[in-house]
Amino acid sequence: MLESIHVIKEQTKSKREAKVFEKIIADVSNGQTLSGSLSRFKQVFGNFAINIIKAGEGSGTLMDNLNYLADELKKKELLRKKIRSAMLYPIIVTLATFGIIGFLTAYIFPKIIPLFQSLNAKLPLSTRAIIYLTDLIRNDGLWILLGLIIVIVGIVVMIKNVPKVRSAYDGLILRIPIFGSMILNYNLTNTTRTLGLLLKSGISLTEALVITTDTTENVRYKEAFSNIKAGVMKGKTLSELINKYRAVFPLMLVHMISIGEKSGNLSNTLMYLSEYYENEFDEQTKNLSSTIEPVLMIIMGIMVGFVAISVITPIYEITNSIHK
Repeated sequence: MLESIHVIKEQTKSKREAKVFEKIIADVSNGQTLSGSLSRFKQVFGNFAINIIKAGEGSGTLMDNLNYLADELKKKELLRKKIRSAMLYPIIVTLATFGIIGFLTAYIFPKIIPLFQSLNAKLPLSTRAIIYLTDLIRNDGLWILLGLIIVIVGIVVMIKNVPKVRSAYDGLILRIPIFGSMILNYNLTNTTRTLGLLLKSGISLTEALVITTDTTENVRYKEAFSNIKAGVMKGKTLSELINKYRAVFPLMLVHMISIGEKSGNLSNTLMYLSEYYENEFDEQTKNLSSTIEPVLMIIMGIMVGFVAISVITPIYEITNSIHK
């Protein structure tokens, strides 16, 4: 083990991480367990990894548990990459839409406005609205941008620091059309895999629920697992308690966990569920572009078309009046 940690330390490029591994080497050299040493650096290794290693040391299956842990961390990272790549396309299309509209209103439209004003032409409502918007951006654009930044920063700070706001936000994102089901499957994949892996490593259900609560990012799932843990300590079954939180746990999951409890095979059932929801998530990320592309294109067409009509309509009317 010492030689392995030395190798990891030599491969580490970060000086801060190298110092952490130096302390771990010193602890293990003095007879301390690996999990005991890692627990000094919970902010680096996390409660989940430390408990998996601790269970492996206690049962004599440390190597297997390290392999489980490596696979779990790899899968979690792949899930994060998938959700980032799935969000990339909508973000690019949205930015392109607002970029085109910004270009038309900030550069093209101001050059045409003097023509309309000199001819004293009666402008349609859409054109007057664009002129008002253009003047507003030109005169107060910096203040509007500053206000938007302050509002966004304020919302982010409140989400991070106010528990009720964070709970409302995490509940809201689970109900967003298309994206809500993706986020639901993402959370179900992580929570079921974490819980199943902990149980498979020999950790008690109560302790596994505590660790799962700590490692879950969504506050709604944290609240659910915290309350479920309290119920399990009172002697209630996991499936019975999970059934009370149908907003975050589908009915199929409740039935599968009930079967796992009755058959004495709960850990394998949870691992199966994690693979099931991961496959669901994969399908959703693959189909996201084809699902959302028509909606984005319609919205983009309406917005750009509105600006284009606002420019073309008065020009057409002025041309007609000149011919007459």
